[in-house]
Amino acid sequence: MSDVELERIRQERMQQMMQQANEESFQQQMQEKEIGMQIHAIINKILSPDARERLGNLRTAMPEFARQVEILLIQLYQAGRLPKVLSDKEFKEILVQIDSKRRGNVK
Repeated sequence: MSDVELERIRQERMQQMMQQANEESFQQQMQEKEIGMQIHAIINKILSPDARERLGNLRTAMPEFARQVEILLIQLYQAGRLPKVLSDKEFKEILVQIDSKRRGNVK
């Protein structure tokens, strides 16, 4: 086998690997998008419009904390501990409780 043939085979293999990596990346992006849509749908059921706006503001300022809050709300909802739509006031109270626990753990 000549050097030219070896180089051609290497190039083909490299292209195959890159294509596979791109496909895996695309699939992962699609999964993340689907999960995001599911979270959004559940949050829309859980929160009043004012509370959703507050969550959106929180997401802008503190995206990681907002994601944690969303996950907690979904867990509470799925466990049946949120029997109704949360008003902005109720949501704000939950945020205060979460923040005080979070700060308490930091000290």
